[in-house]
Amino acid sequence: MKFMETKIRKIDKNQIDQEIIEEAGTLLKEGKLVAFPTETVYGLGADALKEEAARKTYEAKGRPSDNPLIVHIADYEDLKKIAVNIPAETDILAAHFWPGPLTMIFEKSELVPYGTTGGLDTVAVRMPVDPIAQALIRAAGGFVSAPSANTSGRPSPTTAQHVAEDLSGKIDMILDGGTVDIGLESTILDMTVTPPMILRPGAITAEMFEEVIGPVSVDETLLGDESEKAPKAPGMKYRHYAPKAKLMIVEGDLREEILAIRQLAYAAHRENRKVGIIATNETLPFYNYGIVKNIGTRENEKTIAHGLYRVLREFDEEDVEEIYSESFAAQGIGKAIMNRLEKAAGHLRIPASAVIKKQKYRTVTFVSNTDSARGPMAAELLRQYELKQEYVVNSRGIVVLFPEPANQKAEAIMKSAQMTLEKHTSRQFDSDSIQEDTLVLAIDEAQKEKVLAEYGDNGNIYTLNEFTEDDTEIPDPYGKPLAAYGECYEVLRRLVAKLADKLDSLAEEER
Repeated sequence: MKFMETKIRKIDKNQIDQEIIEEAGTLLKEGKLVAFPTETVYGLGADALKEEAARKTYEAKGRPSDNPLIVHIADYEDLKKIAVNIPAETDILAAHFWPGPLTMIFEKSELVPYGTTGGLDTVAVRMPVDPIAQALIRAAGGFVSAPSANTSGRPSPTTAQHVAEDLSGKIDMILDGGTVDIGLESTILDMTVTPPMILRPGAITAEMFEEVIGPVSVDETLLGDESEKAPKAPGMKYRHYAPKAKLMIVEGDLREEILAIRQLAYAAHRENRKVGIIATNETLPFYNYGIVKNIGTRENEKTIAHGLYRVLREFDEEDVEEIYSESFAAQGIGKAIMNRLEKAAGHLRIPASAVIKKQKYRTVTFVSNTDSARGPMAAELLRQYELKQEYVVNSRGIVVLFPEPANQKAEAIMKSAQMTLEKHTSRQFDSDSIQEDTLVLAIDEAQKEKVLAEYGDNGNIYTLNEFTEDDTEIPDPYGKPLAAYGECYEVLRRLVAKLADKLDSLAEEER
């Protein structure tokens, strides 16, 4: 394929430059290729009624020629020119969902070449809501075929920069309209069957269709890779949206998924392998190893849909070997998210329960009086060890009236040892601090007794001396000179070294 100069034109959808639109429309009329934003992803536009334009599209993308192109229109009346035997429900669907992220499949008219439809007698049609897309379609003559503007198989583009990464030098122009709104391709609904069938999930869900036209069916091959049948939408049989690294979806309840991914990431860290983690607002704080990217919030899965392709592309720049993703609810737009993730992963899923290893303790909590010196120092010392298993290491206080930073003298001693407590904030010990898999280590016997009196004995509550079988007294430096904090540090350092050895011994026994 010969390379060309790809023009990039910035355009504001709130104040459209008609000269740029006319320039792009003329290119499309001449059979050339122009990438442009829609509300879903960026599309690679061509004249939908020209066989040669379809060939160029397939060539630029490296796309299989049996994968149909979606024809984009800007005026509902134009549907009748390219489709025949249009079902009666189409009017009400269009009234509710067009313009918007819905593609409908109809029997094609003779006007549409087989190059555009991938050799099928049906045509996929969409009316985008994005004003740049609408203006371009009209300027190009009303019918623009537009698959996603990326190299076939790669994550779909949600910015003009993504398009340029994949297609610069292969297409004539990119209209840069900023970041798209939705971030996942349109829902595809086959109108040639009764009831209509969803062939690709998207932002418009089965529940939304059923409120308007009653029951719709769903192509069973969308539900996973168990079905041996071929997908009814030809494009769905190909691996799509894939980053360069191997992507795996970890499945279980959310707590199991987090534990499994933590273990996988920690094992990779110990082997000096770079791995990526796809996390959410809610789970981000739980990961300590790997390159962790926030895809959005579970409280609003539209943010996850919007961030998916961006995150997959960002991992390509991180040079990770593997990527682990949490799973998402297979309902509403979550079904579309999981569909794209599974395609990107080549349907490679890992049951979290198969990954999670037996581990008596997953959290180590040091307990002191005010959680301002000895407890935080011990916790930070333990964090310096690369243990055979990963632990959440923290500290809590028996009497914490309000959150406060670490004691300044304790911080000075830790800094002299190339460590820091500057991010520490004191926290009160409570019922959440004493889970079944939490090892509670009190600095003094008095604190242990208070925990036992308040919460009972679950078998995991010790003093640090008791657990390490070392009766060296841990001095309390509070109110004393800096040297006293240094003496306390030295005792804690020796005890925590013994603690690390014991935790590793327990890990060996659990293997």
